[in-house]
Amino acid sequence: MNAQPRAATRRSAVKKLRSTGVVPAVIYGRIAPPQNLELNAREFGDAIAHHASENILMDLAVKGDQRPQRLALVQEIQHHPVSGKILHVDFHEVAPDEHVTIQVPVEATGEAVGVKSGGGVLEHVLFRLKVRALPKDLPELIMVDVSSLEIGKAIHIGDIAAPAGCEILGHKELTVLAVAAPLTEAQETAATAVAGETPAQPEMLKEKKEEGATPAAKAGDKKADEKKPAEKKK
Repeated sequence: MNAQPRAATRRSAVKKLRSTGVVPAVIYGRIAPPQNLELNAREFGDAIAHHASENILMDLAVKGDQRPQRLALVQEIQHHPVSGKILHVDFHEVAPDEHVTIQVPVEATGEAVGVKSGGGVLEHVLFRLKVRALPKDLPELIMVDVSSLEIGKAIHIGDIAAPAGCEILGHKELTVLAVAAPLTEAQETAATAVAGETPAQPEMLKEKKEEGATPAAKAGDKKADEKKPAEKKK
């Protein structure tokens, strides 16, 4: 991936860069101090389009820099919430012999027997797993076969075989995938009733607030009462 040092750091200047087809980026790590970079938006978009996830190891060629070749992991990609356009990229520079810890997406493969024959529901509890490995061994995805999963059964972190050269971190008893029993008709009815209920308390509080005086008005009335002379007892 081609890159070059970026001088623009102010919001207006960075916005102008984006309008010219440039993606602002930053690279950091233990090897060198953080550095601002810029990438060609189309080139970077094409590079990540063919990957299953955004956990991508790249060889960065930084034009005109003292260290033109960098090995970096795509740490984070910020997208526009509406258009999906890439707004910013964070790179984590790594050494080939440095162990790196990242979050790797988990995907289920196959159709669980508890779903197919028992009408159960496959529940995806953990969508990412923490993995530690050398850069060359880092996986983009972890695929878990759920074909033999019956109703009431689960696959835990400790049940998943780590990809070659990797270590899956986390408590071994944590559930990743499970098959739950189907809801009974009574349970479905109860769930629908609960979902259809509207809380009455906030509405009552609102009515009371509208009917009563505002705090400011009450404070004013109190001050006015304090100013009134006390009535003499007859």
